Amino acid sequence: MTDAPFTPREPFRTFEDLEVGEQRRSRSRTITQEEILTFARTYDPQWFHTDPDSAAQSVFGEVVASGIHVLALWRQLDHEINWDIDFVCGVGWDDLRLKRAIRAGDTIHVTSEIIDLTPSRSRSDRGTAKTRYAVMLEDGTEAVTFTSINLVYTRAGRQRSAGTAL
Repeated sequence: MTDAPFTPREPFRTFEDLEVGEQRRSRSRTITQEEILTFARTYDPQWFHTDPDSAAQSVFGEVVASGIHVLALWRQLDHEINWDIDFVCGVGWDDLRLKRAIRAGDTIHVTSEIIDLTPSRSRSDRGTAKTRYAVMLEDGTEAVTFTSINLVYTRAGRQRSAGTAL
């Protein structure tokens, strides 16, 4: 297993190519204490994310990954499984739940399921895709869940934008 960065490729699947119920699963990735500490010391310096000695006295009993870190890990793994969708942009998340802390040594993967597709009423170049995501542990426990709302180009929108900047 490699944790090398994902190499971006040009997406090709448009709104019309997506199906409600479509499910995907990422590769597994084991989280290290060093990456938890490094991320937290830079972006979320709470003591139970950054100091193993103090964190031992916390409700968690050890250092745990910041929720922001877990979402960054989700994003990395999601790009690997949904890179082929021609997204315009994300517009929101609903029902974000941090259900279980991620600890050093945990192995995670990401699942996605398209739960709703709605063509835009005002713009023929896009539609809205709602996707339920989960950051999962090896044993099937959901650590983080949410619904992501994204705009996706239609075939007509992709053709129109192919030589023009947004």
